[in-house]
Amino acid sequence: MVLRREPTARQSRLGVELRKLREAAGLTAVEAAALLGVNRVQISQIESGFAGVSEQRLRRLASHYACTDQVFVDALIAVATDRTRGWWERYRDLLPTSFLDLAELEHHALFLNEVAILYVPGLLQTEDYARAVFSARVPELAQDEMELRVQHRLRRQSITVPYELLVHEAALRIRVSDRTASRAQLGKVLEVSQSDNITVRVIPFDLDGFARAASSMTYVGGAVPKLDTVVRDVPHGSAFIDSEAQLGAFRTRFRKVEAVSLDPDRSRDFIHRLAKEL
Repeated sequence: MVLRREPTARQSRLGVELRKLREAAGLTAVEAAALLGVNRVQISQIESGFAGVSEQRLRRLASHYACTDQVFVDALIAVATDRTRGWWERYRDLLPTSFLDLAELEHHALFLNEVAILYVPGLLQTEDYARAVFSARVPELAQDEMELRVQHRLRRQSITVPYELLVHEAALRIRVSDRTASRAQLGKVLEVSQSDNITVRVIPFDLDGFARAASSMTYVGGAVPKLDTVVRDVPHGSAFIDSEAQLGAFRTRFRKVEAVSLDPDRSRDFIHRLAKEL
């Protein structure tokens, strides 16, 4: 069995879900290994994402674990048998792994829900805006790495699934660069908001009682709700959250922020007015 040097977030997630099923069945790794006729180390390698698992073995494990959710099992098999080498692979060993993992998650997503408080999100950034964001990093990035990050960010922007963005007025007003770049950025947000699959809703400053300023997140819809993922920014990349309890909390958080945001038409009018002020 050839071991992976570094599992992707998606491969690691598969292992995590298999471990959850095993533990729910009350089996140890040794007992699960005996059921497959392998050793405990191989089960550990599968559950850590360092080793793959065939469809046949995955179905056997699901059966031994008494998992009757066939839709969920099929979704796990789709992950286990996926051989996609996406465009993001060209950046492997050039950018942090979290950049590649995020692109892969977005590629396989059924929908994307995002809350942005201080920055226009990467999926809608113009090249100048993205470059200004990366230029502000401390310590400073080497020029070639910054350009790679900008290219990668722009490449992620081919959004084909339903995408709902809740963006705070602060993110629209903060000038990460100059007036020209800010005006162009607002223009891009307006442009993409006209797309059939993209919804933009603004959270205005004059909203009373908005205590969710720390709600920035991207909610990535998986093949089944159990495989959803929440992505949050951390100082050195992205954190991927997948526990059922936290996913439920973030679903609720998104809906509560959505409920107090402007509708899409009023949001476009709002952004138009901001652009005229520049």
